[in-house]
Amino acid sequence: MTLEGMSWASWTTAGVYTGRGGVLTVEGGIVTGDLTVHTTYVDDEARVAVQYSGASDWFTMSGSPVPCSSEEESRELHDAVVEAVREGRGATVPRLPHPTG
Repeated sequence: MTLEGMSWASWTTAGVYTGRGGVLTVEGGIVTGDLTVHTTYVDDEARVAVQYSGASDWFTMSGSPVPCSSEEESRELHDAVVEAVREGRGATVPRLPHPTG
C-alpha cells in the first residue's frame, strides 16, 4: 500500500574501504576499514549510515540527514557519499550542489 505523496527509496553499497582518516560518525567517532554504506530517502530527506561490513551495528554518518528534493537526488547523494568514504579524511555527508533556477 502506498500513501499519496510519500516517497521512499534506499541504496546499500557493501565493501567500501575507507581512505586514510576514515569516516566521522555521530555514535562511534571515526570508523575505518571495510564498510557498508546505506542511504534511505524518505519524504525529501536522505539519511546516511555506515557499518563495518558483516556487523550488525549501524552508525549515523556525520552530516546526516540531508534535505533531498527527489529520489534521483538522493541516489546522487549516495554515490557522492561512497566516494567521500573512499577518500577518508574524516569524511562527512557531502552537500550536493543545487541548481539555481
